[in-house]
Amino acid sequence: MTVTLNLPKTMRAAVLKEVKAPLAITCLPVPEIGAEDALVRIRASGICRSDWHMWNGDWKWFLDIPTDMVLGHEISGEIVAVGSAVKRIKIGQRVTIPFNLACGHCPYCQAGSQNLCDHMASPSFVEGGGGFAEFTRIPTADLNCIVLPDEVDFHSAAALGCRYMTAWRAVRDRAQIRAGESVAVFGCGGVGLAAIEICTALGGIVIAVDIDEQKLEHARKTGAQHTVSVKGLSTDQIADRVRAATGGLGACVSIDALGGSKTTLPGLSSLRKGGRLVQIGLTGMEDAGQISYPADDIVNKEYTILGSLGNPHHTFTDLLGLVAIGRLRPNAMVSRTVKLTEVNHVLSDMGRFATSGYVLITNFLE
Repeated sequence: MTVTLNLPKTMRAAVLKEVKAPLAITCLPVPEIGAEDALVRIRASGICRSDWHMWNGDWKWFLDIPTDMVLGHEISGEIVAVGSAVKRIKIGQRVTIPFNLACGHCPYCQAGSQNLCDHMASPSFVEGGGGFAEFTRIPTADLNCIVLPDEVDFHSAAALGCRYMTAWRAVRDRAQIRAGESVAVFGCGGVGLAAIEICTALGGIVIAVDIDEQKLEHARKTGAQHTVSVKGLSTDQIADRVRAATGGLGACVSIDALGGSKTTLPGLSSLRKGGRLVQIGLTGMEDAGQISYPADDIVNKEYTILGSLGNPHHTFTDLLGLVAIGRLRPNAMVSRTVKLTEVNHVLSDMGRFATSGYVLITNFLE
């Protein structure tokens, strides 16, 4: 038996019909849920660069992106229905939803690495899922619905769904930043700004790297102690400027928060000997998944390259705890809120790198 509130039969949603074409703002049936599912009324939904990549037709080299899908995977909201087999999640609870929905049964989930789940799916790839809508279906709800502390608002919770929690894992668990280490963050968009704030909170000395002066100013306000403007510079010139900011040695850690050879290769070249590169960003059409690395430098300078994907569900406890006490402030990354009907304008702006921070959909009805 499904436990539910009185709900409408239809909902508004933004649907991907064709690559690079405007999303269709339309009415869809409110998703039906199964025994282990929950239905979430969405209160805030982030518009992420990953959404832009899928809308742009990227990632065909590793992902089959269907049409007629509802984009959006940075979701916060409240539970309005639960399936008969759901035990932990209750109607009325406020939740955030990790973009890496997990099955809970595969070897990776059993080992606590839900971000590497063999059956991982983004909400947009789940039937009845996706964040650019009034409601979304969340499978395996007892695992995939992360209950919010009272102190964490919906804006913060939506920001946590992808970019912020991805930065959390990259900085704390993959890079294992230690107090006093220098960290060069390449790309000061959503993931990069989150990485800067988290690095600073953990005692890292941050060098923010970007081509946009406004984003560098935002990075300074977020905690970056040094900024490097790299528009028009070569890889070697970028590395020289990062080294100069670290007293000549180079960074202990580089974080590629954008993705692609234009950030990955300068990130490597900016490291000191024994340094660590953490790769968060995925490539776009220009690289199509392939980057030529300087293999001899990796050996001769003992560089370490670390991939970082999403965040295991069990580590949300620590992250939410720091948000609840105000030590981390993902809501401060929110630059503006928009209506569902404005999503196409935001995607267009993203193509020109004309957005700053996090843009959230909070009005689905007008």
